[in-house]
Amino acid sequence: MNDLGDANLRTWTLRLMALLAADVQDQLAWLGERGLKTRDVVDEVRLLCRLAEGLARRGALGTTDLDGLRALDRRLGEIDAAGRSGPWGTALTTDPAWDDIRALARRLLLAWLGDWRQPLPRPASSRTSEQ
Repeated sequence: MNDLGDANLRTWTLRLMALLAADVQDQLAWLGERGLKTRDVVDEVRLLCRLAEGLARRGALGTTDLDGLRALDRRLGEIDAAGRSGPWGTALTTDPAWDDIRALARRLLLAWLGDWRQPLPRPASSRTSEQ
């Protein structure tokens, strides 16, 4: 991948970590009426964690950063099929795994940016998230 591709992947990573690190109330407000499925969030973040391996190989991501993303990937992988079904908003308020994931994302943002509190990404249109 080229520098532009790496920069885009890093931006995607930061935006997703900001969403995962946010307080539950902020995550729920971001979700609004969107029907985002837990399974889709888990799959998206795990894909990002796998792509981070390539960033590290190219020197665009440090070893410590990669270790944090691997820990996040492992924790997401521990969520069973039942925990992946249903709306993400429900999982955020009922599954303690998301508290762990929030803490891991906050640690990553703190290391990268010095503060875990970051603006949330603009949500995709509800039409896209319902597909």
